[in-house]
Amino acid sequence: MGKETVLAIDCGTQSLRVMLFDSNGRLVDLHKHTYAEPYFSPKPGWAEQDLSVYVKALQEGCKVVSERSPQAWKNVQAVVVTTQRDTCVCVDKEGNPLRPAILWLDQRMARYDAKLPWYYQLGFKIVGMDKAAKISFKKCKANWLRQNEPEIWKKTEKFLLLSGWFHYLLTKKYVDSIANQIGHIPFDYKRHTWADPRDFHSYLFPIEREKLPELVQPGTIFGNITKEASNLTGIKEGTPVVAAGSDKGCETLAAGCLEESMGCASLGTTLTIQITTKRYMEPIKFMPPYPAVVPKHYNPEVEIFRGFWMITWFKKEFALYEEALAQKNGLSTEDLLEHQAILQTCPGSVGLIVQPYWGAGLKMPEARGAIIGFGQMHNKAYLYRAIIEGLSYALRDGIEKIEKVSKVKMKKIVVTGGASKSEFVCQTIADVTGRQVLRMETQEAAGLGASMVGFYGLRYFSIFEEAVKNMSRYEKAFEPNLENTKVYQELYEKVYKALYPKLRPLYKRLQRITGYPEC
Repeated sequence: MGKETVLAIDCGTQSLRVMLFDSNGRLVDLHKHTYAEPYFSPKPGWAEQDLSVYVKALQEGCKVVSERSPQAWKNVQAVVVTTQRDTCVCVDKEGNPLRPAILWLDQRMARYDAKLPWYYQLGFKIVGMDKAAKISFKKCKANWLRQNEPEIWKKTEKFLLLSGWFHYLLTKKYVDSIANQIGHIPFDYKRHTWADPRDFHSYLFPIEREKLPELVQPGTIFGNITKEASNLTGIKEGTPVVAAGSDKGCETLAAGCLEESMGCASLGTTLTIQITTKRYMEPIKFMPPYPAVVPKHYNPEVEIFRGFWMITWFKKEFALYEEALAQKNGLSTEDLLEHQAILQTCPGSVGLIVQPYWGAGLKMPEARGAIIGFGQMHNKAYLYRAIIEGLSYALRDGIEKIEKVSKVKMKKIVVTGGASKSEFVCQTIADVTGRQVLRMETQEAAGLGASMVGFYGLRYFSIFEEAVKNMSRYEKAFEPNLENTKVYQELYEKVYKALYPKLRPLYKRLQRITGYPEC
C-alpha cells in the first residue's frame, strides 16, 4: 500500500483542483486552475457558468499532473469527484448542456405556483414554516426554468447537480451519489431516496422522476472512464469511477469527524459546522440533515450563509490601502490585517460586536447583518477583529444547536477551508467556543475526503474508521485561552444571543418599509 493513487477532482466555485492522493493520505500532486471569472451574471443577482470552463480546467489539470507525476498518474486506481453543492445542469437527449449551469449562489426567484395539498399548507403554517416553504419553492432553479425557459425545460432529458454532470462526462452514465443530493430537489433526506410523489418535497420541487439520475451509495463503483473521456483528460480508459459526495461532506470525513463529539467547521465562503451520525436529527427544526459520505449516515449542519466571504467583503470595501501596502511588503492582505488586529486590539474588541447575517437563512428570512458598540477608539483593525469574532459567535451558536438535539458535547472542532490557514482565526475560534480546535495537515480536505471514499470503494479499507486512521492527520491543536474565553462567554451569553431577538422586529419593519427581498 502507498504507491497506488486515487485521482480526485474537486470543482469549486472559484477553481477546479486535480489531485493525486495515495492510500496513506499523502497529497502526491495537485494542480489548481482558477477560473478567469467564477461566474457571469446575465442579470443582476444571477450566477451562471459555461460548462466548457470546467472542461477546460479539468483538461489542463490532468495534463499538468500527468506530465509532472507520470508514475503516480500511471498508478491511478480510481477517479472520484466532489463539487460545490446545489449547482444545476440541464442536458438534452444526447447529454449536451442546454444552457449554462446555474450556481448555488444565484439569487433569481421563481414565481410561487406550487400545488400544495391543503394539509401541507396547514401543517407548514402550524409549525411556522409556511414562509420558508414558499422561499424554498421560489429558489428552486427547476421551477424558474419551467416558468421562464419552457422550451429548455421541455428539451431537458436530465436535470443534474454538478456532480452528476461530471459523472456523465466521465462515464456516460446518469448516476450520482446519495451524498451529493443537497439542493432544491425532490429528495427524501430521511430515507436517502428520491421523494415519494405524495411527499411535500415533490410538491415544492416538482421535477419529473425521469429527469433525475440514478442514485447510488457513496463508495460505489458505478462506471468506468470512457474512451471519449480518456481522450479528453488522459485518464486511462476503463479506470473505475467511485461515487463520493459533496465538498463539505468530504471535508467532514477527511477531518476524521465520525463521532458526534467532533465537529467539522468549514471556514469557506459559506461557514458551516457539521457532525456525522447514524441518527436523523434537525439542529434547526424542520431543516433536515444532509446525507453523509459514510453510507446510511447523516451530516446535521448549521450554515452561516455569508461566512468568511465577509473577509473578502471587508477587504474590498475598507482595506484597499492595506492591500497595496501588503503587496509592497510581499505579504497577503489578511496577514497584514491580522498583524494590525493583534497589535492594536484586544479580545472582545472593546464591545464592538458583529452579527454576521449578511445572508439570511430560511428560518429567519428577514434577518440582516448588524454591528453594534462603536466608539471613538474603534478603527479598521477593531472592525476586522470583530468580524472574525462575530463569525466565531455564530459558529458557537451552530455548535450549541447541534448539541441540543444530539445531547452530546462537541469537544473538538476540526477546521478546514481557506481561513483555517490563519492562526489568528483558529485561536479566536478556540477562545470563543471554549473548545480545542484542530487544524489539518492538508489544506485540500475535500479532495482528501473524496479520495478516502475512493480507496474505500476499491476495498483498500473495510470501514471508514480505518481510512481515517491511515489517511487523516492534524498539523496543530489550538487550546482555548481561559482568560479570553471568560470575556467571550459573557459577551456571547449577555449580548450576542440577545441581538437577533431584539432586532428581529426592526428587521421586519425595514423589510416592509424598503421592500428589500427576503433571502
